[in-house]
Amino acid sequence: MISNLQFLSAFVVSSVVCGLLTPLMKQLALKTGIVDRPNQSHKTHTNAIPYLGGVAIILTIVMTTLAGATFIDLNRDTITLALSVIMPALFIGVIGLIDDIRQLTPFLRFIAQTLTGIFTATFLIITNTVGSPTGIKTLDFLITIFWIVGVTNSINFFDNHDGGASGAVAIASLGLFFLALVSGQYFIAAISIVLSGACIGFLFWNRNPARIYMGDAGALFLGMMIASLLVRFEPNPINRLASFSIPIFILAIPILDTTVAVLSRLRRGKSPFEGGKDHLSHRLTRRGLTRKKTAFTLWFLTGFYVLIAVVISSVSYRFEGLLVFVGLMSWLGLFFFFLVQRDE
Repeated sequence: MISNLQFLSAFVVSSVVCGLLTPLMKQLALKTGIVDRPNQSHKTHTNAIPYLGGVAIILTIVMTTLAGATFIDLNRDTITLALSVIMPALFIGVIGLIDDIRQLTPFLRFIAQTLTGIFTATFLIITNTVGSPTGIKTLDFLITIFWIVGVTNSINFFDNHDGGASGAVAIASLGLFFLALVSGQYFIAAISIVLSGACIGFLFWNRNPARIYMGDAGALFLGMMIASLLVRFEPNPINRLASFSIPIFILAIPILDTTVAVLSRLRRGKSPFEGGKDHLSHRLTRRGLTRKKTAFTLWFLTGFYVLIAVVISSVSYRFEGLLVFVGLMSWLGLFFFFLVQRDE
């Protein structure tokens, strides 16, 4: 049993540590030339921005999680659980770091993500720790792989605006923390609050105007972490559809962003992995919103769907389906609203 004070301490520590590590990574990135240069048409910044913010996030989450597991509840099961979440995310984060430095092909990134998804899905099926199983192991295995690869890419795609991904993951992780806490899933709650804290600490440097980017290292790591936690989370609604909808609503806006961008590129005959100014953030700025207002809009929408997920878990059975319907209809409304706008 972890106390509320320990959860609060984990949040504060991860926020402070990431906030202190990020400027150090910024200086290292500038010295080594690991920067994002505005040399492609889809880039919206005008000056070179240092990467390696993701390294600060990774170091913070790994150190805080393992330290917490050591000092709060040191036993074989706790360490195994922590490593089962961290190691796949760490692997994909290293792949992202290599991509930040050397520019890997989309195919290589996809293969790495798929292999990591297969490993994680295999571990979850073997240990019987899938949060919302269908009862069919093969189907659970395939759904888990699809979820992990899809969410990892969604968070990476969503990292296209100052504070976009870091703010969204902070809000989503905070919502997952609350859901896990009230349902007694303390391991998931503990890592979720660390994840949220690290993103808040990084957001201080990543908010508009961003002084550092997390890069693929941070985005892929965060995507793998939140995907792994959500697939382990066991919702409490009686309605099976409501149970499956909770993880989706928590990440509704990154999923919406990826869906709109991919469909937009496909209808124009472009590769889904090719960069472009067709994300939600780009569409909002073309409608006249400032970069700061765009970020706040995306955070507000993320919070709205996280709130729906939280409320679904706390209402009676007869209202679960109604909330799922309201959430789905509003999501579809946003989908068509953004899709019909000018792509670039």
